[in-house]
Amino acid sequence: MKITVVGAGAVGASCAEYIAIKDFASEVVLLDIKEGYAEGKAMDLMQTASLNGFDTKIIGSTNDYSKTANSDIVVITSGIPRKPGMTREELIGINAGIVKSVSSSLIKYSPNTIIIVVSNPMDTMTYLVHKTTGLPKHRIIGMGGALDSARFKYRLAEALGAPISDVDGMVIGGHSDKGMVPLTRLATRNSVPVSAFLSEDRITQVKEDTKVGGATLTKLLGTSAWYAPGAAVSGLVQAIACDQKKMFACSTLLEGEYGLNDLCIGVPVILGRNGIESIVELDLNQAEKDHMVQSAEGVKKTNGLLSS
Repeated sequence: MKITVVGAGAVGASCAEYIAIKDFASEVVLLDIKEGYAEGKAMDLMQTASLNGFDTKIIGSTNDYSKTANSDIVVITSGIPRKPGMTREELIGINAGIVKSVSSSLIKYSPNTIIIVVSNPMDTMTYLVHKTTGLPKHRIIGMGGALDSARFKYRLAEALGAPISDVDGMVIGGHSDKGMVPLTRLATRNSVPVSAFLSEDRITQVKEDTKVGGATLTKLLGTSAWYAPGAAVSGLVQAIACDQKKMFACSTLLEGEYGLNDLCIGVPVILGRNGIESIVELDLNQAEKDHMVQSAEGVKKTNGLLSS
């Protein structure tokens, strides 16, 4: 199993590290445009192999896409990260050109690959890959919902004073501060609704803290987060590579599901060897449906900037 990660910055390097440590891939290729950067990151990571107990081979390349040939899965993290005060949508001008070029170069050498998009604004970048590559929809996946759901579970566990292994919850909708739809009604602690433990006000606070999870970290760090995004990607990659049939919230092209069409947005999907094996349609209440429609409108507005 060969995996390529484009972009050797903090997010890309974390992706490569977590994938390697899980030891399910034979090779990880780390690619970057900065001379020697990916090679250095790959060498540094390989020097942890004996310490972390993995046999995955990690190689770095400066913009040589031939090294990515026959990749089973490719991850696009390239583009500029957010800085404090920036929205994900403000990155579209630069990142759209980068993602379009990168996806085209990857497919040239790996026409049968599955693409996972991390670059922001993530839903719009995922939609761009659909529109410019012609790949079938099940082979193009946006990472956002997996990360947002992990942040939701972190905030739920914090509010509950519970181990995070006790907690389950999901975030659907757009990967933006206003677009996220944390499904508090369906969140549980060991199958018991969290409403049995938390007040309505505390649940609302969890929801709001989840929605600004990325912005909170950007303010603290001065740039985008990387550990949780890298871990989220590695979870998606492993589910596909190992044909796990696991459910994640991911950005995918909708064609009538949830009453939405012609956009990529976060919904629950089953991931396996073919990429997105199926889309899971939840029975949302009216408030959740309304929030999802509002989220979709925001995503479509950002998509409109692609042609401007």
